This record gives sequence, structure tokens and C-alpha cells, in this order.
Amino acid sequence: MEEPVYEYDDSFRDTIATADKEGKRIWVYPRKPKGDLTRLRNYATIVYLFLFFTLPFIKIKGEPFFLLNIIERKFVLFGMVFWPQDFFLLVLAMITFMVFIVLFTVVFGRAFCGWACPQTIFMEMVFRKIEYWIEGDSNQQRALAKAPWTGKKVFKKTLKHIVFFLIAFIISNTFLAYIIGIDQLLPIITSSPAEHMKGFISLLVFTGVFYWVFAWFREQVCTVVCPYGRLQGVLLDKNTIVVAYDYMRGEERGRFKRGEERESKGDCIDCGLCVAVCPTGIDIRNGTQLECVNCTACIDACDSIMDKVGFERGLIRYASENNIAKKEKLKLNTRIIAYSAVLLVLAATLGFMLAGRADVEATVLRTPGIMFQRLENERMSNLYSIKIVNKTHQDFNTTLKLENLEGEIKMIGQDTIRVAKGSMGQGEFFIILHNRDITETKTSVEIGIYENGRRIETVRSGFLGPMK
Repeated sequence: MEEPVYEYDDSFRDTIATADKEGKRIWVYPRKPKGDLTRLRNYATIVYLFLFFTLPFIKIKGEPFFLLNIIERKFVLFGMVFWPQDFFLLVLAMITFMVFIVLFTVVFGRAFCGWACPQTIFMEMVFRKIEYWIEGDSNQQRALAKAPWTGKKVFKKTLKHIVFFLIAFIISNTFLAYIIGIDQLLPIITSSPAEHMKGFISLLVFTGVFYWVFAWFREQVCTVVCPYGRLQGVLLDKNTIVVAYDYMRGEERGRFKRGEERESKGDCIDCGLCVAVCPTGIDIRNGTQLECVNCTACIDACDSIMDKVGFERGLIRYASENNIAKKEKLKLNTRIIAYSAVLLVLAATLGFMLAGRADVEATVLRTPGIMFQRLENERMSNLYSIKIVNKTHQDFNTTLKLENLEGEIKMIGQDTIRVAKGSMGQGEFFIILHNRDITETKTSVEIGIYENGRRIETVRSGFLGPMK
């Protein structure tokens, strides 16, 4: 007996569920989801929010756990400081992360969007819950939106938007802490706005953006702005696990009547609850769509209906196309193996480079435009500048010493170069060599950088002499 072929109207892919034919916004009022997966997402959200709001306060050896200070070009990850000299490491880390996202999406679809994306977490698990608390479930929200502006409506709408703005303000403070650090943020918060006008304006701008996104733009971020959904078209295949409707079991749809024979009908009773709970307004029964963020609300909704009518759960579930159509389990295809190999190579390379990353990095340059100077006693000098980057968590007082030649290093204005932890120190000095050691027009010199008698770095440069 041949398997039934499921056919559906594909015209829905020409539009998005949140806009009509004229392009006017269709506001989505999803029903409040309930179920096992929603409960798990609530627990995951608690952990996520705890980490999000506490990480800026966590420090490792005096450095923040995570910092992305673009202004000062200082980046901190797990307490490890990265400077512009380490930019190649950051690029490699970003490439590794992107390959991981690609591999993860190939296998598990948009699970990240539903369970870990900040937009989904804050929209569905914070702001949406506040909306349910103040305005009620979907039908009550829809009725309130259509109702005339009475005192009750004004009170509810005002209260909701005040709470939304306050939460957006808290989020913007935390977000700014990830950029400039909690030590710089606290004075902005506790002092008069006039004393830190730039920081105060930044807070207001971030607050306005977050408020606008979560109070008005909402799911449009996922369906219009975010490129990740559109990447599904090239990343997903028939073995990718996504939130999917089992059309082989569900079709043909038909209303449920107790005691009836459903031999000609599938398990889908066409109740529409999966559409009612969807935060992006799609019908998951139409198949995988770019608007789907894998939030699992439709799975819980469908399972609750299956329980009521006495059918087996899983009509909507995490599954692949081949799992539904051919009852196949996940297979390791060529693409997954290739991505995994590339990811392993990148991760190993990144780990090796991080392990071999120097705690101190120095750059010595001969001052341009200044020729060598002839001195008494058959000696010559060159003028140099030095920059020392301290990537450790302790201050250094460094001294310089010639390593490969007999000669003298004469500092200008200071005997040592002080380099604070996580910062850069600089200075100028002369290298003085005897004429007999200057064997070439550009003689190679090695400069040792010492801290408390311990050599912490060696730098090479060139000593310019007369033509031979």
C-alpha cells in the first residue's frame, strides 16, 4: 500500500503572517502557552537572566568576566584581556563561533532562537509575561485593543508601558556594563547626569531602543531584521531537527467527535491552537518557515489537545523531514562531517594560540627621520620608541637590556617603564654601540625586557649605521 502524499497550498510563503496584502502590520496576540517544554524554558530563562544580570559584577583577578569595550579597544573573555594586538585571536574566535552556529543549525535548526536568543528570551519570557499579567490572555488583549479609551484601558496601557520602560532601563544598564565595565557604569548611575552626560545619553538611547523593540517592533526583529532565519534556506536539510508537524499522521484534518470512526481522518482535529499560541503568527502545519523560532509553544499546545482527545502525543514535535516522511533517524551526512572537521581544526588552532599567547607583548621602532649619531670613543647611537602591552593581572616595572651585543641602553626621562595591569606603557631610549659591532648598514639588535630581574620578553629591531 502506497504512503499518502501530503500536499498543501504553498502560497503562504509569498507573504509573512504579520502583514496583510497592503503591507499593514497585523498585530499578534498569542495565547499564553502551557506545558512541559514551556516549563523547561521557564527554568532555562531563570538561569539565563541570572547570568545576564550578574556576569558584569563577576571579576577574575581584577578583570571583568566578560567585556566588549569597543571604545578603548579592550576585550575581556573569562577574565583574559585581549588588546588590538590580539585582534587576530578575536577574529579566529568569531570564525570558530560562526562555524559552530552553522554546524548547530544544520543538526538542530533554530533551537538557539527558541532557547537562548536574547530577543526571544526577553520578548516571550519577560515582556510577554508582564503583558499577560496586566492585560490578560490573548482574547482579553485583543478586546482591550479594540475597546474605547476608558479609564480602565488608560490605566492598564500606562502601567504596562511604564513597567516596559523600567525593564528596558535595567537591561540598558546591564548592556552598557558589558561595554564599559561595571566600575565605569556605577559612577554614571550614582552621580548627577551633568557629571557624566555622555554616559547618561548612552543609557537613554539604549533604553529607548530596547523599549521600542520589545513594546512595538517585537516579533518583527525575527521575521524582518534577523538574518539567521533566512540562513535556514541554505543550512537546513531533510535531516535537520526542527519543530515540525507530522503530516503523515495528522492529515487529513478533521474536527473531532467522540465515538466517531476516523479511518479517513488524521490525528489533527484542526483546532487551530498551534496557530493561536505562535508568537510569530504562523501555522506550523504548513511546514518549516523562516518566521518559526522553535519556541515549542505549538508542541505544548498540540500535546494538551492530544491528551484531551486520547491520541498519542507528538503530532507536533522535534523531528526532521526524513524522520516524518521515511521514519528515519538522524544521519551523519557529508555536510555535518565537513563542518565538524572544520570546527575541530579551528577550535584546536584557537586553543593552541591561546595557550601560547604571551603575557607581555612589546613593539620597538626606530624613530623615523632621525639618522644615527656619532659619539665619542668610536660609538654610535640610534633613537627608539617602545610600547609594552601588559596582558596580566599585575603591574610591571620593566627595564631594558641588550642581549646579543655589547653596548648600552640609555632611557630618556625615566629609568624604568611602568606598565599597569591590563594596560600599555611606553617610552623612548637610545641604543649605543661601539663601531666594531656595527658590521652592516642595518645591524640586528635584540632587546630583553626584564621585570624584577626576570626576562619576560625579547624584541628584535635594527640599528642603522653608515654605508659599508
